[in-house]
Amino acid sequence: MAINLQKGQRISLEKSNGSKLQSVCVGINWGAIEKKGVFGFGKTKEAVDLDASCALFTENKDLVDVVYFGSLLSKDGSVKHSGDDLTGDMGGDDGLDNEVITLDFSRLNANVNYVAFVLNSFRGHDFGTIPFASIRIYEGTPKRVNEVFATYDIANGSNFAGHVSMVMGVFYKKNGEWKFNAIGEPTKDKKLEETVKTVTQSYL
Repeated sequence: MAINLQKGQRISLEKSNGSKLQSVCVGINWGAIEKKGVFGFGKTKEAVDLDASCALFTENKDLVDVVYFGSLLSKDGSVKHSGDDLTGDMGGDDGLDNEVITLDFSRLNANVNYVAFVLNSFRGHDFGTIPFASIRIYEGTPKRVNEVFATYDIANGSNFAGHVSMVMGVFYKKNGEWKFNAIGEPTKDKKLEETVKTVTQSYL
């Protein structure tokens, strides 16, 4: 059963049958913003471009790699981005994630100790205005969900309103095992580079 993530919660990467997850998908879902038409007549949809990204760090907090819309595969092949979604769901929630980042723990370079996931609103849309924006962490593929084990509701999280970037969470290695720290903190950053720097300074 999926955990509705709370800020600061730490969870083990264990499936319902007790075995450890070898890989996870972090999926982001969101919709376009509904606007009133000219002179208040009718309604139009405004595209929203959210960007999911992933940063890999060593135990000493040195940045190793960043996977984002401009670089879809990590150097070691462990992290893969599904590609940039520039609009969100224009016709309402289709139940599918708009962007998915897949992390294969078995392929991670041995010197990687932290894998941080962040979210940025590329055009500066306030998280508080974006319909059904949510995050889920699951076992499966970008096209198939086997088991969801954690979800994060951005659209209904009051602390996200007024912000355009956030730190979703950090996978970290402890005693040779991978665990997840659900951070769920909005930041004052405007760009990905700034958010990665915030992760380095505050969340590893």
